[in-house]
Amino acid sequence: MTANNEKRGLRIAVDIGGTFTDLAAFDENGEKLAFGKALSTHDALVDGIHDTLVGAGVDVKDAYLFLHGTTIGINTLLERTGAKTALLITRGFRDIYEIGRINRPDAYNLFFGKHDPLVKRSWRFEVEERMMADGSVRTELGEDKVRTLARDLKTRGVEAVAILLLHSYRNPTHEQRVEAIIREELPDVFVSSSHHLSQEYREFERVSTVAANAYIGPRVAKYLEELEEQLRVDQFKGDFYIVQSTGGLFPIEEARRECVRMLESGPAAGVIGAQAICAQLGLRDAIAFDMGGTTAKAGVISDGRPLTSSNALIGGYERALPIQVPMIDIFEVGTGGGSIARLAEGNALRVGPQSAGSMPGPACYGRGGTEPTVTDANLLLGRLDAEHFLGGAMKLDLAAAERAVTTVAEKLKLDPMTAAEGILRIAATAMSYAVKGVTTERGLDAGSFAMIVYGGAGPLHASAIAREIGIRRVLIPFSPGHFSAYGMLFSDLRRDYVRSCFQKLAIVPFETIEGLYGEMEDTGRQSLAQSAVKPEKVTIMRSADMRYIGQEHAVTVEIDSALFARQDRDAIKELFDAVHQQRYGTCAPKEKAEIVSLRVTVLGEVPKPPKIHLEAGGDAPSAKALRATKKVYFRESNGFTDTPVYIRTELRAGNKIDGPALIEEHASTTVLAPRDTMVVDAMGNLDIAIGGRT
Repeated sequence: MTANNEKRGLRIAVDIGGTFTDLAAFDENGEKLAFGKALSTHDALVDGIHDTLVGAGVDVKDAYLFLHGTTIGINTLLERTGAKTALLITRGFRDIYEIGRINRPDAYNLFFGKHDPLVKRSWRFEVEERMMADGSVRTELGEDKVRTLARDLKTRGVEAVAILLLHSYRNPTHEQRVEAIIREELPDVFVSSSHHLSQEYREFERVSTVAANAYIGPRVAKYLEELEEQLRVDQFKGDFYIVQSTGGLFPIEEARRECVRMLESGPAAGVIGAQAICAQLGLRDAIAFDMGGTTAKAGVISDGRPLTSSNALIGGYERALPIQVPMIDIFEVGTGGGSIARLAEGNALRVGPQSAGSMPGPACYGRGGTEPTVTDANLLLGRLDAEHFLGGAMKLDLAAAERAVTTVAEKLKLDPMTAAEGILRIAATAMSYAVKGVTTERGLDAGSFAMIVYGGAGPLHASAIAREIGIRRVLIPFSPGHFSAYGMLFSDLRRDYVRSCFQKLAIVPFETIEGLYGEMEDTGRQSLAQSAVKPEKVTIMRSADMRYIGQEHAVTVEIDSALFARQDRDAIKELFDAVHQQRYGTCAPKEKAEIVSLRVTVLGEVPKPPKIHLEAGGDAPSAKALRATKKVYFRESNGFTDTPVYIRTELRAGNKIDGPALIEEHASTTVLAPRDTMVVDAMGNLDIAIGGRT
């Protein structure tokens, strides 16, 4: 597939979530936006994409660029449905993957369980070789034994091979040779080497990353091939790019090999969309909160840019598998619209992490579900309308929702409405942990941030979550139910590079640092130059992982190139002290620091959708904006209260609404609680003051 910047036209972005598949399309010629939404078809994900294209009324043969984010990688990891994988590792280090870091977050938990490796010990094999930390060879590679091992793996029916040889980040020649032998002997097997994924130290994190990439590789690669083939059948002749966990774009050829880079592609795209909202409003700091049908996610925009991490834990802290690739710092909890409410030990009400998903879905979907979910509770309390869900395209079954919630209510000896309200309160508390995970736990005051809320279910719960945390301002962007797909339209081409470089700041030769930075920057520029989509502008960002001498772990510090140019060690140290203070609440200005790793991000900026300018109106919404008045349950009102229901597409800039109120649109409903006040801004965002404006 080839395209060039002369041939501008339709750009399509599709995000597959656990419950819904969303589409956003942008016609660069007419500057028009289109949206589509359909239930995710997990047995055949391509079918759900086709449904969104039909619903949005767009045709891929008219597009020059297809952007995609999907949960298939992360779901394969969490569900443990990946390939039969072998791990080849340096002799003597077979068990580092299982030993890990011995994390013990709860010292008094007698039922503590450590991480469960994706590759069992019987499928881990030692390779005769040894590379030293400086890149010199201590033991030569035993190639004949590697070839014999490859033939043995073939008889075992291996589907994927992960390769981790010690210190390959410094000298990859042994890994490269092992990979070549495996490919010769096993041409149909997915092969992944650690040096392609990570160029920094820490052998446990490196082995966990390459094992994860190999484990999910065959399934993800097959899915991408099926989707690419379907696009060919549909006469798509443009370029196919995948969203990385950094929110940046990379071509499908790289995505097939380095699947682990797209684990958080959908959530990352939502944060990129929130960053675009911040830029349009002149807002420097915000929390991006996404609630869909299965999970709720949060990220942070600080000083105009998303906070990122170089090492994520997938699967919860105490049992997590680390993934050592750059990604937006996102905290996720298993609470969404489809989260199931159930009674746990001691008759305690729990919500999630089990989800009804899209099949059978919540009881009110009428697809065979019988267990109560967050969506059923919202319908029962009047916050959703059975006749107007998804613009009326999908009818909801109120009686089925009531039956499902009643099964829990009777056991608690509560009426169904009180039980439903309890489900929503517990869900709001659970989702607040996602926000705290990227703010309070990072040394940030969540209450000082505005919160941009999206996802089909996010606006329903935005007010309750904000109250739980003490947030005073909430923004609901245009078309929140499609927002992650919309955010992909703002994604840029992106390459991230890192080199471990252990140097004391006080004596480090700056020419050494400049040489490493320059090498990474040149590689990034060359990679973008080879891209089918040519960037309008290339931006380079530098940072360094730093720590106090004697510490084990480092923090990442963004550093302006000018500080290196003038060799200002004191200014670099002050930046590090400030970051350490923010993250840990303490710093040591008199202590010496060292650089652990150097990082470079190369961004290739692509055209962005235009700002949405909404027609101005008066303070009061027009008469046709008021669709109905209905009974809605609010705890603040001690029960059901008459609540106006507004049609969002009929609202105009400057319109003000006081809570309680509902604001409906095609794929979402915004709830204004009593004492909330809302004004529509010039770009169509719903700007909500929680508890009223002061």
